[in-house]
Amino acid sequence: MTSSYCLSSHRNIIDPEALLLNGSHLCAPRHRSASLQREPLLLKPQQTLTRSFLSLPRLKNCRFTHPFATLSSYAEAEDEKGKEKINVKEEAQNDVVKGDDHLPGMAQAFDISSSTASAISICIALAALTFPFFMKSLVQGLGLKIKLLSYMTLLLGFYMAWNIGANDVANAMGTSVGSGALSLRQAVMTAAVLEFSGALLMGTHVTSTMQKGILVTSCFQGKDTLLFAGLVSSLAAAGTWLQVASYYGWPVSTTHCIVGSMVGFGLVYGGPGAVFWSSLARVISSWVISPFMGAMVSFLVYKCIRRFVYSARNPGQAAAAAAPIAVFLGVTGISFAAFPLSKIFPLALAQALAFGTAGAFIVDRIIRRQLGHLLIKSDSSESQPNEPTTSPHKGIGLLTDVAGPKGTQLEIVYGVFGYMQVLSACFMSFAHGGNDVSNAIGPLASALSILQGAASAAEIVIPNDVLAWGGFGIVAGLTIWGYRVIATIGKKITELTPTRGFAAEFAAASVVLFASKLGLPISATHTLVGAVMGVGFARGLNRVRAETVREIVASWAVTIPAGAAFAVVYTWISTKLLSYIL
Repeated sequence: MTSSYCLSSHRNIIDPEALLLNGSHLCAPRHRSASLQREPLLLKPQQTLTRSFLSLPRLKNCRFTHPFATLSSYAEAEDEKGKEKINVKEEAQNDVVKGDDHLPGMAQAFDISSSTASAISICIALAALTFPFFMKSLVQGLGLKIKLLSYMTLLLGFYMAWNIGANDVANAMGTSVGSGALSLRQAVMTAAVLEFSGALLMGTHVTSTMQKGILVTSCFQGKDTLLFAGLVSSLAAAGTWLQVASYYGWPVSTTHCIVGSMVGFGLVYGGPGAVFWSSLARVISSWVISPFMGAMVSFLVYKCIRRFVYSARNPGQAAAAAAPIAVFLGVTGISFAAFPLSKIFPLALAQALAFGTAGAFIVDRIIRRQLGHLLIKSDSSESQPNEPTTSPHKGIGLLTDVAGPKGTQLEIVYGVFGYMQVLSACFMSFAHGGNDVSNAIGPLASALSILQGAASAAEIVIPNDVLAWGGFGIVAGLTIWGYRVIATIGKKITELTPTRGFAAEFAAASVVLFASKLGLPISATHTLVGAVMGVGFARGLNRVRAETVREIVASWAVTIPAGAAFAVVYTWISTKLLSYIL
């Protein structure tokens, strides 16, 4: 199949002026029919040429020279004429692709046939129904009824994990797809590997019986059946609301979903004393703290990029020099805060600095190897008048609006920050798999322990096959429905480029890391949404789509009540069913 990055005359309407400005060779498809191939639904409405700079290794059969550099007016400048041209192109593209609307969303998103999409979905469904029979948690059942309940519990855990993948993985990959650093297919394949690896390798192996410190354990002593019904109902309730949110493309917090579900169960069936209200207050406060901190940090990061990179005499060289510094700071902070280093502070600090130095060196080598020819070109053409560059300005402040680079300089800047954004997205995806899999696996392990007669244990050891089961559920949800929320994060809040996407991703990762280390109530989803908004605000208040933001905020406010309501209904149904089964 011809790569979706190959630009054809039918699918991409390119201004002749842009061709003259760039003077490059566009990629010609190997087959004539390739010009009529479908493109991913996610990238149709806002299709730009900025998405191809990281695809050089994939386009071995094409002559390709970064045509995105010709659209610098769309990316960074404030030229209204340039915007009008882009709008005309987008309208023409939308008219061309209307014929694909009859296909299922998954087929459109991944540019595959509907039969292939159906086959993938059926294979995942069959695997989900079959794999539990080979898990130790099911084999250890004492009788047929216990095995049946264990099987149903594992399926509910998979359902919750599936919805986590469909909704929450956009935290890691949404900005990369929106900026064009990764195609949707690349993002899903990369996230699938990293999410599963993170869930299996870094997922917590020990969890308390009452997850998240929401429920008071003593209120349910001697009520194992009720407690089991509440746990499995919480999984079903949180999964239901996540599925609704994913259908509409709302990025909501999976942690808030499971917390709201358990609060509803505890309040109705255990009374007000069964809920730690202080923990609930911390969750609600994160609705304000998370997006505010994310927006503030991403605003400053993006303004720093514009001040110290865009305003430099040679923005390409400035970006290449800034990348190793950012990697050094990021890897050092992550290593010191998250990795199990030495308990001796000086030694732990030295280890973190060593990791940061190694990461900076590797990234610098990659950038010099991949973009070295452009860096040389920017140096040689810096004095030529026909090559647009950015001249240094005196007296520029941090909040001063600086025009973006053009030509080769823009290619280098986008290339550097594109690599940086992919690296940050990979780390966030791996960390997400290790952290958020507990939202599905924690209640699942607690429910299984009740069936196996270990409900009184203070801590429950989670076996590896259960962790792998949760990772598989996340990957399945990401594959089938992940494109919906990725569209919201990457496209519908504000327009993203590699520099803006990196600023949002770097800010969100930094805020989540350090806030968690300090014990502040934080939500990764809310933080990233706030970070994307902050990048938009850095370009002007009108650059953020208010309608999308209102929908997202409303979905946040409804998450806990919706989860609680579903949990109460599901618990009532499950207790009735259990009374007949047991």
